[in-house]
Amino acid sequence: MKIAGLKIMTTVALVGALAGCDTSQGIGRFIAGEENLQNGPDEFGIVPTKPLELPDDLVALPDPTPGGGNLTDPLPEHDAVAALGGQPSRLDSTRVGAGEGALLAAAERNGTAANIRKVVAEEDKEFRKKNGPKLLQRWFKVDTYLNSYEEQTLQARRANELLRRKGVKTPTVSPEDSR
Repeated sequence: MKIAGLKIMTTVALVGALAGCDTSQGIGRFIAGEENLQNGPDEFGIVPTKPLELPDDLVALPDPTPGGGNLTDPLPEHDAVAALGGQPSRLDSTRVGAGEGALLAAAERNGTAANIRKVVAEEDKEFRKKNGPKLLQRWFKVDTYLNSYEEQTLQARRANELLRRKGVKTPTVSPEDSR
């Protein structure tokens, strides 16, 4: 009987130790592995298709091309541009507009990195590892997310005031919370 109790206590201690090993998101990430969680489906990539329609003239349809689009493909970016009063056809053009050349030149002045998402994800993972919750915060499930990223958070009200002092027109700001 004592051996069974010892086995149970050892199992509970091991599970507790495993739960404490992972400082980022709990034991689920430890068991599943970080790489398995990032390869899941993209919930924003699920878009309903348009209904099928029979065109008036079947000869007028373009020839099918491998990897090419068709009339029923969802185009959420085009739909958003049209809803905002823009010209969705400009999205299909690879030509840069006259007013966008200076903006692109300024944005690309130091070069661009093709793997920027991976680099930022790795840097953030390292940051979370160094600035994760302490032992008692994990035990009592204290959310430390906002405190960890406080230095990197944009102070919107302060930035708005600074821009206004420099003469930049900014949108209105909601009144401060009177807590």
